Amino acid sequence: MQCGLTLTSFLERAGKIFPQVEVVSRRPDNSIHRSTYADLYRRARALASSLQQAGLKKGDRVATLMWNHSSHLEAYFGIPAVGGVIHTLNLRLHPDELAFIASHAQDRWLIVDDTLLPLYEKFSDKAKFERVIVNPFCGSSVPSAYENYETFLSTTAALTYADCDENDAVAMCYTSGTTGQPKGVVYSHRALVLHSLSISLPDNFAMSRMDSVLPAMSMFHANAWGMPHAAVMNGSKLVFPGPNLQPEALLDLLSAERITLTGAVPTVWLGVMDCLERDPGRWKLAEGLRIIVAGSAAPESLFRRFDKFGVRVIQPWGMTETTPIATISTLKPHMASWPEDRQYEIRAKQGLPSPLVEMRAVGDAGEVSWDGITFGELQVRGPFIAARYHNLPTEQSKWTADGWLRTGDVVTIDPEGYVKITDRTKDLIKSGGEWISSVDLENALVAHPAVREAAVVAIPHPKWQERPLACIVLKESMQVSHDQLRAFLCQKFAKWQLPDDFVFLDELPHTSTGKLLKSQLRQRFQTWRWNE
Repeated sequence: MQCGLTLTSFLERAGKIFPQVEVVSRRPDNSIHRSTYADLYRRARALASSLQQAGLKKGDRVATLMWNHSSHLEAYFGIPAVGGVIHTLNLRLHPDELAFIASHAQDRWLIVDDTLLPLYEKFSDKAKFERVIVNPFCGSSVPSAYENYETFLSTTAALTYADCDENDAVAMCYTSGTTGQPKGVVYSHRALVLHSLSISLPDNFAMSRMDSVLPAMSMFHANAWGMPHAAVMNGSKLVFPGPNLQPEALLDLLSAERITLTGAVPTVWLGVMDCLERDPGRWKLAEGLRIIVAGSAAPESLFRRFDKFGVRVIQPWGMTETTPIATISTLKPHMASWPEDRQYEIRAKQGLPSPLVEMRAVGDAGEVSWDGITFGELQVRGPFIAARYHNLPTEQSKWTADGWLRTGDVVTIDPEGYVKITDRTKDLIKSGGEWISSVDLENALVAHPAVREAAVVAIPHPKWQERPLACIVLKESMQVSHDQLRAFLCQKFAKWQLPDDFVFLDELPHTSTGKLLKSQLRQRFQTWRWNE
Protein backbone atom coordinates (compact mmCIF):
# COMPACT_ATOMS: atom_id res chain seq x y z
CA MET A 1 0.00 0.00 0.00
CA GLN A 2 1.45 3.35 -1.06
CA CYS A 3 1.02 6.54 0.87
CA GLY A 4 2.57 9.98 0.60
CA LEU A 5 6.13 10.52 -0.60
CA THR A 6 7.64 7.07 -1.12
CA LEU A 7 10.34 5.40 -3.20
CA THR A 8 7.76 2.84 -4.30
CA SER A 9 6.09 5.57 -6.34
CA PHE A 10 9.41 6.07 -8.19
CA LEU A 11 9.59 2.35 -8.99
CA GLU A 12 6.00 2.23 -10.24
CA ARG A 13 6.56 5.33 -12.37
CA ALA A 14 9.73 3.94 -13.93
CA GLY A 15 8.19 0.58 -14.76
CA LYS A 16 4.98 1.96 -16.26
CA ILE A 17 6.09 5.21 -17.93
CA PHE A 18 9.75 4.59 -18.87
CA PRO A 19 9.96 0.79 -19.42
CA GLN A 20 12.31 1.03 -22.44
CA VAL A 21 14.88 3.33 -20.81
CA GLU A 22 18.28 1.62 -20.60
CA VAL A 23 20.24 0.57 -17.53
CA VAL A 24 23.83 -0.23 -18.49
CA SER A 25 26.30 -1.98 -16.17
CA ARG A 26 29.98 -2.65 -16.77
CA ARG A 27 31.26 -5.86 -15.22
CA PRO A 28 34.74 -6.36 -13.71
CA ASP A 29 35.96 -7.93 -17.00
CA ASN A 30 34.79 -4.70 -18.75
CA SER A 31 31.98 -6.51 -20.57
CA ILE A 32 28.70 -4.57 -20.80
CA HIS A 33 25.34 -5.76 -19.48
CA ARG A 34 22.25 -3.98 -20.80
CA SER A 35 18.80 -4.01 -19.23
CA THR A 36 15.84 -1.63 -18.98
CA TYR A 37 13.59 0.03 -16.43
CA ALA A 38 11.06 -2.72 -17.22
CA ASP A 39 13.67 -5.21 -15.99
CA LEU A 40 14.35 -3.04 -12.93
CA TYR A 41 10.63 -2.97 -12.15
CA ARG A 42 10.25 -6.73 -12.51
CA ARG A 43 13.40 -7.70 -10.63
CA ALA A 44 13.06 -5.16 -7.80
CA ARG A 45 9.53 -6.42 -7.19
CA ALA A 46 10.80 -10.02 -7.31
CA LEU A 47 13.44 -9.15 -4.70
CA ALA A 48 10.79 -7.47 -2.56
CA SER A 49 8.48 -10.49 -2.83
CA SER A 50 11.28 -12.92 -2.00
CA LEU A 51 12.29 -10.91 1.06
CA GLN A 52 8.67 -10.77 2.15
CA GLN A 53 8.25 -14.54 1.78
CA ALA A 54 11.52 -15.09 3.66
CA GLY A 55 10.14 -13.26 6.68
CA LEU A 56 11.44 -9.71 6.34
CA LYS A 57 9.70 -7.47 8.84
CA LYS A 58 9.19 -3.72 8.67
CA GLY A 59 12.35 -1.96 9.81
CA ASP A 60 14.65 -4.98 9.28
CA ARG A 61 18.04 -4.03 7.91
CA VAL A 62 19.34 -5.74 4.77
CA ALA A 63 23.00 -4.96 4.12
CA THR A 64 24.56 -4.75 0.67
CA LEU A 65 28.23 -5.20 -0.17
CA MET A 66 28.12 -4.36 -3.87
CA TRP A 67 29.65 -2.25 -6.62
CA ASN A 68 27.72 0.20 -8.83
CA HIS A 69 25.51 -1.90 -11.12
CA SER A 70 21.91 -2.78 -11.93
CA SER A 71 21.50 -5.39 -9.18
CA HIS A 72 22.46 -2.82 -6.57
CA LEU A 73 19.81 -0.53 -8.07
CA GLU A 74 17.26 -3.34 -7.62
CA ALA A 75 18.16 -3.44 -3.93
CA TYR A 76 17.76 0.35 -3.68
CA PHE A 77 14.06 -0.09 -4.51
CA GLY A 78 13.21 -3.71 -3.74
CA ILE A 79 14.21 -3.68 -0.07
CA PRO A 80 12.22 -0.52 0.88
CA ALA A 81 9.18 -1.73 -1.10
CA VAL A 82 8.36 -4.23 1.66
CA GLY A 83 9.36 -2.08 4.61
CA GLY A 84 13.03 -3.09 4.81
CA VAL A 85 15.96 -0.73 5.28
CA ILE A 86 18.82 -1.04 2.81
CA HIS A 87 22.15 -0.58 4.57
CA THR A 88 24.93 -0.03 2.04
CA LEU A 89 28.27 -1.23 3.44
CA ASN A 90 31.35 0.69 2.36
CA LEU A 91 33.52 -1.96 0.71
CA ARG A 92 36.63 0.22 1.04
CA LEU A 93 36.61 0.04 4.83
CA HIS A 94 38.75 -2.30 6.91
CA PRO A 95 37.02 -5.64 7.70
CA ASP A 96 36.98 -4.78 11.41
CA GLU A 97 35.14 -1.52 10.65
CA LEU A 98 32.65 -3.39 8.48
CA ALA A 99 32.03 -5.88 11.28
CA PHE A 100 31.46 -3.05 13.75
CA ILE A 101 29.07 -1.22 11.41
CA ALA A 102 27.01 -4.32 10.51
CA SER A 103 26.73 -5.29 14.17
CA HIS A 104 25.87 -1.79 15.35
CA ALA A 105 23.18 -1.47 12.67
CA GLN A 106 21.86 -4.95 13.57
CA ASP A 107 21.82 -6.00 9.94
CA ARG A 108 19.78 -9.13 9.50
CA TRP A 109 20.74 -10.30 5.99
CA LEU A 110 23.48 -9.52 3.47
CA ILE A 111 23.48 -9.31 -0.32
CA VAL A 112 27.07 -9.46 -1.60
CA ASP A 113 28.73 -9.50 -5.04
CA ASP A 114 30.63 -12.69 -5.82
CA THR A 115 33.78 -10.62 -6.38
CA LEU A 116 33.50 -9.29 -2.81
CA LEU A 117 33.09 -12.64 -1.05
CA PRO A 118 36.78 -12.66 -0.04
CA LEU A 119 36.22 -9.33 1.72
CA TYR A 120 33.09 -10.60 3.47
CA GLU A 121 34.86 -13.73 4.65
CA LYS A 122 37.44 -11.56 6.45
CA PHE A 123 34.75 -10.39 8.89
CA SER A 124 32.09 -13.10 8.58
CA ASP A 125 32.91 -14.49 12.02
CA LYS A 126 32.29 -11.09 13.63
CA ALA A 127 29.09 -10.08 11.82
CA LYS A 128 26.41 -12.69 12.29
CA PHE A 129 24.05 -12.37 9.31
CA GLU A 130 21.12 -14.78 9.27
CA ARG A 131 21.37 -15.23 5.52
CA VAL A 132 24.03 -14.35 2.97
CA ILE A 133 22.84 -14.01 -0.62
CA VAL A 134 25.51 -13.86 -3.32
CA ASN A 135 24.99 -11.91 -6.54
CA PRO A 136 26.87 -13.66 -9.39
CA PHE A 137 28.12 -10.32 -10.75
CA CYS A 138 30.89 -12.02 -12.73
CA GLY A 139 28.74 -14.99 -13.64
CA SER A 140 30.73 -17.30 -11.40
CA SER A 141 29.12 -20.19 -9.53
CA VAL A 142 27.97 -19.42 -6.01
CA PRO A 143 29.60 -21.52 -3.24
CA SER A 144 27.19 -23.99 -1.67
CA ALA A 145 27.51 -22.28 1.73
CA TYR A 146 25.60 -19.27 0.37
CA GLU A 147 22.35 -18.53 -1.45
CA ASN A 148 22.29 -17.54 -5.10
CA TYR A 149 20.74 -14.10 -5.72
CA GLU A 150 19.18 -15.18 -9.03
CA THR A 151 17.62 -18.23 -7.40
CA PHE A 152 16.40 -16.09 -4.51
CA LEU A 153 14.58 -13.82 -6.99
CA SER A 154 12.76 -16.73 -8.64
CA THR A 155 9.84 -16.78 -6.17
CA THR A 156 6.41 -16.67 -7.78
CA ALA A 157 4.58 -15.31 -4.75
CA ALA A 158 2.45 -12.21 -5.24
CA LEU A 159 3.89 -8.97 -3.89
CA THR A 160 2.11 -6.78 -1.37
CA TYR A 161 3.79 -3.42 -0.84
CA ALA A 162 4.44 -2.50 2.77
CA ASP A 163 1.85 -0.41 4.57
CA CYS A 164 4.15 2.50 5.21
CA ASP A 165 4.40 6.06 6.37
CA GLU A 166 6.58 8.49 4.41
CA ASN A 167 8.63 9.05 7.55
CA ASP A 168 9.53 5.36 7.81
CA ALA A 169 13.21 4.45 7.46
CA VAL A 170 14.22 3.01 4.08
CA ALA A 171 18.01 3.38 3.89
CA MET A 172 21.01 3.92 6.09
CA CYS A 173 24.66 4.75 5.66
CA TYR A 174 27.52 5.17 8.10
CA THR A 175 29.75 8.23 7.98
CA SER A 176 33.31 7.93 6.74
CA GLY A 177 34.80 10.70 8.84
CA THR A 178 38.51 11.05 9.44
CA THR A 179 38.24 10.59 13.22
CA GLY A 180 36.25 8.41 15.60
CA GLN A 181 33.96 5.47 14.94
CA PRO A 182 31.60 5.64 11.94
CA LYS A 183 28.11 6.87 12.84
CA GLY A 184 24.86 5.64 11.33
CA VAL A 185 22.55 8.00 9.43
CA VAL A 186 19.03 6.80 8.63
CA TYR A 187 17.05 8.12 5.65
CA SER A 188 13.25 8.13 5.33
CA HIS A 189 11.08 7.83 2.23
CA ARG A 190 10.27 11.53 2.60
CA ALA A 191 13.92 12.60 2.86
CA LEU A 192 15.00 10.69 -0.25
CA VAL A 193 12.02 11.85 -2.33
CA LEU A 194 12.49 15.51 -1.40
CA HIS A 195 16.24 15.24 -1.99
CA SER A 196 15.63 13.70 -5.44
CA LEU A 197 13.31 16.56 -6.35
CA SER A 198 15.80 19.11 -5.03
CA ILE A 199 18.84 17.92 -7.00
CA SER A 200 16.76 17.55 -10.18
CA LEU A 201 15.94 21.27 -10.34
CA PRO A 202 17.46 23.34 -13.19
CA ASP A 203 19.71 25.34 -10.85
CA ASN A 204 21.05 22.17 -9.20
CA PHE A 205 21.94 19.06 -11.27
CA ALA A 206 19.23 19.86 -13.87
CA MET A 207 18.33 16.17 -14.25
CA SER A 208 15.71 15.15 -16.78
CA ARG A 209 14.55 12.24 -18.91
CA MET A 210 16.83 13.60 -21.65
CA ASP A 211 19.94 12.77 -19.62
CA SER A 212 22.25 9.79 -19.68
CA VAL A 213 23.53 9.59 -16.11
CA LEU A 214 26.72 7.86 -14.94
CA PRO A 215 27.13 7.74 -11.15
CA ALA A 216 30.90 7.34 -10.72
CA MET A 217 30.54 8.11 -7.02
CA SER A 218 29.93 5.06 -4.85
CA MET A 219 26.47 3.55 -4.48
CA PHE A 220 27.76 2.15 -1.19
CA HIS A 221 28.11 5.63 0.34
CA ALA A 222 25.48 8.38 0.75
CA ASN A 223 23.23 6.88 -1.93
CA ALA A 224 25.68 7.90 -4.69
CA TRP A 225 24.73 11.51 -3.86
CA GLY A 226 21.10 10.73 -4.72
CA MET A 227 21.77 10.29 -8.44
CA PRO A 228 20.27 6.78 -8.84
CA HIS A 229 17.04 7.72 -7.04
CA ALA A 230 16.66 10.96 -9.02
CA ALA A 231 17.49 9.27 -12.33
CA VAL A 232 14.77 6.65 -11.81
CA MET A 233 12.31 9.37 -10.80
CA ASN A 234 13.06 11.34 -13.97
CA GLY A 235 13.32 8.40 -16.37
CA SER A 236 16.98 9.08 -17.18
CA LYS A 237 19.22 6.46 -18.79
CA LEU A 238 21.56 5.03 -16.15
CA VAL A 239 25.09 3.78 -16.78
CA PHE A 240 27.00 2.08 -13.96
CA PRO A 241 30.81 1.76 -14.15
CA GLY A 242 31.23 -1.23 -11.84
CA PRO A 243 34.58 -1.35 -10.01
CA ASN A 244 36.73 0.11 -12.82
CA LEU A 245 37.17 3.86 -12.35
CA GLN A 246 40.50 4.12 -14.13
CA PRO A 247 40.55 7.35 -16.17
CA GLU A 248 40.72 5.74 -19.62
CA ALA A 249 37.98 3.21 -18.80
CA LEU A 250 35.76 5.96 -17.46
CA LEU A 251 36.33 8.11 -20.55
CA ASP A 252 35.48 5.13 -22.77
CA LEU A 253 32.09 4.84 -21.04
CA LEU A 254 31.44 8.58 -21.06
CA SER A 255 32.07 8.65 -24.79
CA ALA A 256 30.41 5.39 -25.88
CA GLU A 257 27.21 5.89 -23.85
CA ARG A 258 26.93 9.62 -24.62
CA ILE A 259 26.83 10.58 -20.95
CA THR A 260 25.43 14.04 -20.18
CA LEU A 261 25.64 13.98 -16.37
CA THR A 262 28.17 12.28 -14.11
CA GLY A 263 29.88 12.83 -10.79
CA ALA A 264 32.70 11.70 -8.51
CA VAL A 265 35.34 13.00 -6.11
CA PRO A 266 38.06 15.40 -7.40
CA THR A 267 40.80 12.75 -7.53
CA VAL A 268 38.83 10.82 -10.18
CA TRP A 269 38.45 13.88 -12.40
CA LEU A 270 42.04 15.00 -12.02
CA GLY A 271 43.08 11.68 -13.55
CA VAL A 272 40.46 12.01 -16.31
CA MET A 273 41.66 15.52 -17.07
CA ASP A 274 45.26 14.37 -17.39
CA CYS A 275 44.16 11.76 -19.96
CA LEU A 276 42.16 14.28 -21.97
CA GLU A 277 45.05 16.71 -22.11
CA ARG A 278 47.53 13.99 -23.15
CA ASP A 279 45.29 12.66 -25.94
CA PRO A 280 42.64 15.33 -26.69
CA GLY A 281 41.30 13.73 -29.87
CA ARG A 282 40.76 10.21 -28.56
CA TRP A 283 37.35 10.63 -26.89
CA LYS A 284 34.28 12.44 -28.22
CA LEU A 285 32.28 13.55 -25.21
CA ALA A 286 28.61 14.48 -25.39
CA GLU A 287 27.88 18.14 -25.93
CA GLY A 288 26.83 19.82 -22.69
CA LEU A 289 28.36 17.17 -20.40
CA ARG A 290 28.05 18.19 -16.71
CA ILE A 291 30.37 16.79 -14.06
CA ILE A 292 29.39 17.02 -10.40
CA VAL A 293 32.53 17.21 -8.25
CA ALA A 294 32.20 16.80 -4.48
CA GLY A 295 33.69 14.98 -1.50
CA SER A 296 36.40 17.60 -1.07
CA ALA A 297 36.83 21.12 -2.42
CA ALA A 298 37.54 21.18 -6.16
CA PRO A 299 40.35 23.54 -7.22
CA GLU A 300 39.49 26.43 -9.51
CA SER A 301 42.04 25.09 -12.01
CA LEU A 302 39.86 21.99 -12.56
CA PHE A 303 36.95 24.17 -13.73
CA ARG A 304 39.20 26.03 -16.15
CA ARG A 305 40.78 22.88 -17.58
CA PHE A 306 37.44 21.15 -18.25
CA ASP A 307 35.94 24.31 -19.75
CA LYS A 308 38.53 24.08 -22.53
CA PHE A 309 36.91 20.78 -23.54
CA GLY A 310 33.36 22.15 -23.36
CA VAL A 311 32.66 20.23 -20.14
CA ARG A 312 30.92 22.04 -17.28
CA VAL A 313 32.07 21.26 -13.74
CA ILE A 314 29.53 21.92 -10.98
CA GLN A 315 30.50 21.87 -7.31
CA PRO A 316 28.00 21.05 -4.54
CA TRP A 317 28.59 20.39 -0.86
CA GLY A 318 27.08 17.93 1.51
CA MET A 319 27.61 15.27 4.15
CA THR A 320 26.24 11.82 4.89
CA GLU A 321 23.98 13.61 7.39
CA THR A 322 22.53 15.94 4.70
CA THR A 323 21.32 13.10 2.40
CA PRO A 324 23.83 14.44 1.05
CA ILE A 325 23.54 17.47 -1.31
CA ALA A 326 22.86 20.64 0.71
CA THR A 327 24.41 23.43 -1.41
CA ILE A 328 25.34 23.90 -5.06
CA SER A 329 27.38 26.51 -6.86
CA THR A 330 25.59 27.67 -9.99
CA LEU A 331 25.66 31.31 -11.06
CA LYS A 332 22.89 33.87 -10.73
CA PRO A 333 21.77 35.58 -13.98
CA HIS A 334 23.43 38.95 -13.30
CA MET A 335 26.79 37.21 -12.83
CA ALA A 336 26.97 36.48 -16.57
CA SER A 337 28.30 40.01 -17.05
CA TRP A 338 30.99 39.63 -14.39
CA PRO A 339 34.65 39.23 -15.39
CA GLU A 340 35.64 35.63 -16.13
CA ASP A 341 37.99 35.37 -13.14
CA ARG A 342 35.23 36.45 -10.77
CA GLN A 343 32.84 33.87 -12.24
CA TYR A 344 35.41 31.13 -11.67
CA GLU A 345 35.84 32.35 -8.10
CA ILE A 346 32.09 31.87 -7.51
CA ARG A 347 31.95 28.50 -9.26
CA ALA A 348 34.76 27.19 -7.05
CA LYS A 349 32.77 27.99 -3.91
CA GLN A 350 30.41 25.45 -2.36
CA GLY A 351 27.48 27.58 -3.44
CA LEU A 352 23.93 28.47 -2.47
CA PRO A 353 21.74 26.36 -0.19
CA SER A 354 19.56 23.89 -2.06
CA PRO A 355 15.80 24.48 -1.92
CA LEU A 356 14.38 23.45 1.49
CA VAL A 357 17.80 23.82 3.16
CA GLU A 358 18.44 26.63 5.65
CA MET A 359 22.00 27.62 6.51
CA ARG A 360 23.95 29.93 8.77
CA ALA A 361 27.53 30.40 9.96
CA VAL A 362 28.12 30.66 13.70
CA GLY A 363 31.17 32.06 15.48
CA ASP A 364 32.07 32.47 19.14
CA ALA A 365 29.74 35.48 19.43
CA GLY A 366 26.82 33.97 17.54
CA GLU A 367 25.72 34.04 13.90
CA VAL A 368 28.23 35.85 11.68
CA SER A 369 27.39 38.33 8.93
CA TRP A 370 27.24 37.36 5.27
CA ASP A 371 30.18 39.52 4.24
CA GLY A 372 32.40 36.91 2.59
CA ILE A 373 35.11 37.59 5.18
CA THR A 374 33.98 36.53 8.64
CA PHE A 375 34.54 32.89 9.57
CA GLY A 376 31.98 30.70 11.28
CA GLU A 377 30.97 27.06 11.57
CA LEU A 378 28.42 26.10 8.93
CA GLN A 379 25.11 24.91 10.36
CA VAL A 380 22.20 23.58 8.29
CA ARG A 381 18.69 22.26 8.80
CA GLY A 382 15.83 21.13 6.60
CA PRO A 383 13.40 18.28 5.83
CA PHE A 384 16.11 15.98 4.47
CA ILE A 385 18.80 16.87 7.01
CA ALA A 386 19.30 14.15 9.65
CA ALA A 387 18.16 14.99 13.18
CA ARG A 388 20.17 12.33 15.05
CA TYR A 389 22.51 9.37 14.64
CA HIS A 390 21.28 5.80 14.79
CA ASN A 391 21.46 4.36 18.30
CA LEU A 392 24.11 6.84 19.46
CA PRO A 393 22.58 9.20 22.06
CA THR A 394 25.97 10.44 23.29
CA GLU A 395 26.61 12.14 19.93
CA GLN A 396 23.53 14.34 19.91
CA SER A 397 25.65 17.42 20.68
CA LYS A 398 26.19 17.49 16.90
CA TRP A 399 22.77 19.18 16.78
CA THR A 400 21.69 22.40 18.48
CA ALA A 401 18.59 22.55 20.67
CA ASP A 402 16.62 24.15 17.82
CA GLY A 403 17.57 21.52 15.24
CA TRP A 404 20.62 22.90 13.42
CA LEU A 405 23.24 20.36 12.33
CA ARG A 406 26.72 21.51 13.30
CA THR A 407 28.76 20.46 10.28
CA GLY A 408 32.29 21.08 11.58
CA ASP A 409 33.11 23.01 8.40
CA VAL A 410 34.49 26.54 8.79
CA VAL A 411 33.02 28.84 6.14
CA THR A 412 32.41 32.35 4.96
CA ILE A 413 29.12 33.36 3.33
CA ASP A 414 29.22 36.25 0.87
CA PRO A 415 26.47 38.89 0.41
CA GLU A 416 25.02 36.87 -2.51
CA GLY A 417 24.56 33.85 -0.21
CA TYR A 418 27.41 31.70 -1.57
CA VAL A 419 29.18 29.48 0.96
CA LYS A 420 32.92 28.99 0.82
CA ILE A 421 34.46 26.29 2.98
CA THR A 422 37.79 27.46 4.29
CA ASP A 423 38.54 24.34 6.33
CA ARG A 424 37.32 21.73 8.73
CA THR A 425 37.46 23.00 12.32
CA LYS A 426 40.18 20.44 13.05
CA ASP A 427 42.20 21.36 9.94
CA LEU A 428 42.47 25.14 10.33
CA ILE A 429 46.02 26.33 10.97
CA LYS A 430 46.50 28.90 13.73
CA SER A 431 49.84 30.62 13.34
CA GLY A 432 50.87 33.47 15.62
CA GLY A 433 47.21 34.14 16.47
CA GLU A 434 46.10 34.27 12.80
CA TRP A 435 44.09 31.66 10.94
CA ILE A 436 45.37 30.09 7.69
CA SER A 437 43.10 28.09 5.38
CA SER A 438 44.64 24.79 4.31
CA VAL A 439 41.95 24.37 1.61
CA ASP A 440 42.87 27.65 -0.11
CA LEU A 441 46.55 26.69 -0.15
CA GLU A 442 45.79 23.21 -1.51
CA ASN A 443 43.60 24.52 -4.31
CA ALA A 444 46.26 27.04 -5.29
CA LEU A 445 49.02 24.40 -5.29
CA VAL A 446 47.19 22.00 -7.61
CA ALA A 447 46.91 24.82 -10.15
CA HIS A 448 50.70 24.55 -10.63
CA PRO A 449 51.39 22.57 -13.82
CA ALA A 450 53.74 20.15 -12.01
CA VAL A 451 51.44 19.32 -9.07
CA ARG A 452 48.96 16.45 -9.19
CA GLU A 453 47.68 16.61 -5.60
CA ALA A 454 48.43 18.59 -2.45
CA ALA A 455 47.58 18.50 1.25
CA VAL A 456 48.49 21.22 3.74
CA VAL A 457 48.54 20.39 7.45
CA ALA A 458 49.25 22.22 10.69
CA ILE A 459 52.46 21.13 12.39
CA PRO A 460 53.55 22.35 15.88
CA HIS A 461 56.06 25.20 15.79
CA PRO A 462 58.18 26.43 18.75
CA LYS A 463 57.57 30.11 17.97
CA TRP A 464 54.31 30.42 16.01
CA GLN A 465 52.24 27.66 17.67
CA GLU A 466 51.53 26.04 14.27
CA ARG A 467 52.86 26.45 10.75
CA PRO A 468 51.64 24.96 7.46
CA LEU A 469 53.52 22.03 5.92
CA ALA A 470 52.64 21.22 2.30
CA CYS A 471 52.64 17.57 1.18
CA ILE A 472 52.93 17.35 -2.60
CA VAL A 473 52.38 14.61 -5.18
CA LEU A 474 53.90 15.55 -8.54
CA LYS A 475 52.63 14.62 -11.98
CA GLU A 476 54.54 11.91 -13.77
CA SER A 477 57.99 13.04 -14.97
CA MET A 478 57.54 16.53 -13.51
CA GLN A 479 59.85 18.36 -11.11
CA VAL A 480 59.52 21.60 -9.15
CA SER A 481 61.56 23.19 -6.36
CA HIS A 482 60.45 24.56 -3.00
CA ASP A 483 61.35 28.08 -4.10
CA GLN A 484 59.34 27.74 -7.32
CA LEU A 485 56.27 26.66 -5.37
CA ARG A 486 56.67 29.55 -2.92
CA ALA A 487 56.99 32.01 -5.80
CA PHE A 488 53.86 30.54 -7.38
CA LEU A 489 51.86 30.92 -4.16
CA CYS A 490 53.11 34.46 -3.58
CA GLN A 491 50.80 35.59 -6.37
CA LYS A 492 47.79 34.94 -4.12
CA PHE A 493 48.98 34.75 -0.53
CA ALA A 494 50.83 36.90 1.97
CA LYS A 495 54.25 35.66 2.98
CA TRP A 496 53.13 34.63 6.48
CA GLN A 497 50.42 32.40 4.97
CA LEU A 498 52.85 30.37 2.85
CA PRO A 499 53.91 26.86 3.87
CA ASP A 500 57.23 26.91 5.71
CA ASP A 501 58.26 23.69 4.02
CA PHE A 502 57.29 21.22 1.28
CA VAL A 503 57.42 17.42 1.34
CA PHE A 504 57.23 15.39 -1.87
CA LEU A 505 55.37 12.07 -1.55
CA ASP A 506 54.43 9.26 -3.93
CA GLU A 507 50.80 9.43 -2.79
CA LEU A 508 48.54 11.03 -0.17
CA PRO A 509 46.34 9.08 2.26
CA HIS A 510 42.59 9.19 1.60
CA THR A 511 39.47 8.02 3.37
CA SER A 512 37.38 5.26 1.83
CA THR A 513 35.33 7.92 0.01
CA GLY A 514 38.25 9.88 -1.42
CA LYS A 515 38.69 12.65 1.15
CA LEU A 516 42.20 13.63 2.18
CA LEU A 517 43.10 11.89 5.42
CA LYS A 518 45.02 14.72 7.02
CA SER A 519 45.08 13.11 10.47
CA GLN A 520 47.58 10.56 9.13
CA LEU A 521 49.78 13.32 7.72
CA ARG A 522 49.67 15.29 10.97
CA GLN A 523 50.67 12.20 12.90
CA ARG A 524 53.41 11.29 10.43
CA PHE A 525 55.04 14.74 10.49
CA GLN A 526 54.25 15.87 14.05
CA THR A 527 57.96 15.91 14.96
CA TRP A 528 58.98 17.83 11.84
CA ARG A 529 62.13 19.92 12.35
CA TRP A 530 61.61 23.42 10.98
CA ASN A 531 64.46 25.38 9.44
CA GLU A 532 64.56 28.73 11.24
